[in-house]
Amino acid sequence: MIDLAALRSLSAVDTHGSVVAAADALGYTPSAVSQQVKRLERQTGVTLLERVGRGVMLTEDGRHLLDTGGRLLDDLEQVESQLHRRAGVVAGHLRIAAFSTAMRGLVATAVRGLLDAHPDLRVSLVEHEPWDTIDLVATGQLELGLVHTWGDVAIDVPDHLVRTSVAQDVADVVVHRDHPLARRPRVTPADLVDEGWIATPEGTICRQWLGRMYDGTGRRPRIAHVAMEFDSHLALVRAGLGIALVPRLGRAELDDQLVALPAHDPVPTREVVAVHRSTLADSPAVRAALAALSPGAQGRC
Repeated sequence: MIDLAALRSLSAVDTHGSVVAAADALGYTPSAVSQQVKRLERQTGVTLLERVGRGVMLTEDGRHLLDTGGRLLDDLEQVESQLHRRAGVVAGHLRIAAFSTAMRGLVATAVRGLLDAHPDLRVSLVEHEPWDTIDLVATGQLELGLVHTWGDVAIDVPDHLVRTSVAQDVADVVVHRDHPLARRPRVTPADLVDEGWIATPEGTICRQWLGRMYDGTGRRPRIAHVAMEFDSHLALVRAGLGIALVPRLGRAELDDQLVALPAHDPVPTREVVAVHRSTLADSPAVRAALAALSPGAQGRC
């Protein structure tokens, strides 16, 4: 009989490329993961992993086992979700990832309410960028993830993940109070073509959207400084080092040194989306979490 726990360990090794990384993701020791894979090799009578440089990769037999056995793991997850739904139980361990502003502005309050309503439920939270969150949910390492999409800047979501919109967010152009534009009721990209931006790193979704804002101006945004966290953006604007496009979700109240200007044509709008595997569609814990994160539960539109 194939050990399903060992099969999960083999899947984690395949995803992360090493026993050590798989153990870190699963919360096991590397020795425990190695023992599970060796037990699986004894059960099947074939070699499942081969060493490549400092990492490992699946053998042809290992790939076949994981491709076929992975469907068993999906079926088992679905059966477990259905059983919990029939019993009306909101319990177990729910692992949720979110990007930083959602963690501050949405998840913290929602999860507090979720745990108060369901004391038998345990929740673990972790911050990740959207593309990492999608990968972690898709590969079974998390049950639920929150990601964001800006306008028509697409984010790739695998077919076996279910998307649920939970919030809409808007970003403002934040300038120093002494900036010449600070008294404008709103601004457009055409007003900002000569400004120096404080932006997130190249390749991030927010940076892609900032570039897309300039479509039609014949210019690209001039990036003066790069910082990952929006709190850092605000500090740099406060110091008079540039302007920044900062979402409202999770944003601290602005002090009297900063002015938030609504942007127009286009309005920088992002959708906050929850993703989970389709096999968890019947999970009472996932459903309860989605309800807690919904606009009505949070008092937002």
